[in-house]
Amino acid sequence: MFDYSQAFSRNIGWVTKEEQLQLKNKRVAIGGLGGVGGSHLITLTRLGIGSFTIADLDDFDYPNFNRQYGATLESVGHSKASVMREAVLDINPDLDIKLFDKGISCENLDDFLKDVDVYVDSLDIFALDIRRQVFARCYELGIPAITAAPMGMGTAFLIFLPGKMSFEEYFALEGLSFEDQVIYFIMGVSPTVLQRKYLVDRSSVNFLNEKVPSTAMGIEISAGVACTQVLKLLLGRGDVVSAPRGLHFDAYLNKLKKSWRPFGNRNPLQKIMYSRIKRILDEN
Repeated sequence: MFDYSQAFSRNIGWVTKEEQLQLKNKRVAIGGLGGVGGSHLITLTRLGIGSFTIADLDDFDYPNFNRQYGATLESVGHSKASVMREAVLDINPDLDIKLFDKGISCENLDDFLKDVDVYVDSLDIFALDIRRQVFARCYELGIPAITAAPMGMGTAFLIFLPGKMSFEEYFALEGLSFEDQVIYFIMGVSPTVLQRKYLVDRSSVNFLNEKVPSTAMGIEISAGVACTQVLKLLLGRGDVVSAPRGLHFDAYLNKLKKSWRPFGNRNPLQKIMYSRIKRILDEN
């Protein structure tokens, strides 16, 4: 018989027994269960979170094998949401899981965010329209929201807290072309764009064709960083770095960069970075 206290007993020491019970009674929403989303869900399940709201509309396929937790020969052609639901129920069969296997839409957004304590963004990098809507609704509802993007062999993250700088204020995507929205999103999450220094094949990046490379290392580092922030938010412990401040750790370069962009992407430094990125893309 499953025993929650035994299953998560090795967390004790880093959290107290009382805090572990707090985590058991929290609900985390995860939008997207492919790359980072699957690893977020597994990590938070092992942390002992008791309730999840999860969403993904895609099926697993072979190009997912290099980085996505649920991608196996047996899961090809199967719903990512359903596969990941079964994976975490094998860890904690007592989980309360709300499943949105048709993805997140304007019509179900409020239902998706109902009773949620923290939202973790794992939507496809190119799903900017719905991402903007989710973050906007989180802000209106007072739900902290995190995005931790795998950048090469590292991660860059931002947290948006109620009453502080919003996603839209920071990224300033309104009125931009699709390609520019993608550029602004990437350079907003990672103002230093550290990963560009070791990209060996620039043709692998094509925003118009919705194609970017990714690594399992970047995914797992992202999960570790994002889920640590979830713990801090849920338990009210430790400093939380929120927008317009962010962090970028790159394991390949052995570097940690702290970013601070007052006015977000409207900051003059971001205008310079945009010109650099645009020039590199135009050269391909």
